[in-house]
Amino acid sequence: MKKLSRSGREQMAGKHVGRGTLARRLVISHTLFFSLLAVICLAPKARPGLSQNLPLITAVLLIEGAHLFSVWRSCRGRGSQTAPFDIVSLVWPVLLFWELFTSVLHKAHPVLIPAPENVFYTFFDQWDKLLLNIWYSLQLLLTGFFISLIAAVILEMFAGWYPRLRAFAYPIANIMAPIPAIVISPYLVSLMPSFRSASVLVIILGIFWPTFLNTVNRVVGMEPQILDSARMLHLGNSAMIWQVLLPYLFPGIVGGLKVSMTTSLLMLNFAELMGATHGMGYYVQNSITYANYAHAIAGIIVIGIVVTALNALVTRLQKSLIRWH
Repeated sequence: MKKLSRSGREQMAGKHVGRGTLARRLVISHTLFFSLLAVICLAPKARPGLSQNLPLITAVLLIEGAHLFSVWRSCRGRGSQTAPFDIVSLVWPVLLFWELFTSVLHKAHPVLIPAPENVFYTFFDQWDKLLLNIWYSLQLLLTGFFISLIAAVILEMFAGWYPRLRAFAYPIANIMAPIPAIVISPYLVSLMPSFRSASVLVIILGIFWPTFLNTVNRVVGMEPQILDSARMLHLGNSAMIWQVLLPYLFPGIVGGLKVSMTTSLLMLNFAELMGATHGMGYYVQNSITYANYAHAIAGIIVIGIVVTALNALVTRLQKSLIRWH
């Protein structure tokens, strides 16, 4: 039989070690998973007033399904091989500790630290309100996000190309960009005719000036060879802006979408604390005001899910629009 080369033996050993490590990680994660299910379903509960545990069990099963899907993707080379295990190695002990010290042992504060059964029952009991508030927040978010992004891209291209306009706008952008829009959001809520318009304006101001300043700097720092080559074609100002500057700036604009989206969510959630009647920020704040911390924690979880979904959507959009990067 032909002997394997040294590199071949090393590759085979690497695969064997990888499979062994994967098996150990699956054993550890599923030991924690089944321990958590056993405590939820079988352990006697000392805390009174607990809701049904079916929503909590459903959430745990959904997390486990997401974990197994991530492991499957990592085995196919589509993701990190350690991240799925690292995440559940944190999630399962946290849920287990939470369940033990609230529902089972009743050692935590009964109001400030609600039981996980009551938190996850909120998704079953108030799903219609949660969806309504998500829809309201997304409307404001997307409106402010696209208006600010489109306005910033168009104005910054003209400001970057025309020196006189740049000399006028650049100092203003340098002053406005470092000022967080959340600082003036209470004033905007009082000034604007409706909370909806004030929230959109807060998002616009939070995204417009940093994006404007960053892209103007990119235009100013553009390689002279690109401009010299374009000038040799005797292009006019309009053609230079739309056919040269925009394609040059496009990868940077798309690459910054995730940061812009995260900033928009921060601006929106803060603005919703200032007097909204709908929205996820309002839902959390209103729940805290009435000491309904189970609803507040559920609202925070929903915000985290929405942020994760939007980031995943933006990541896919970036990969499809700038595949060459």
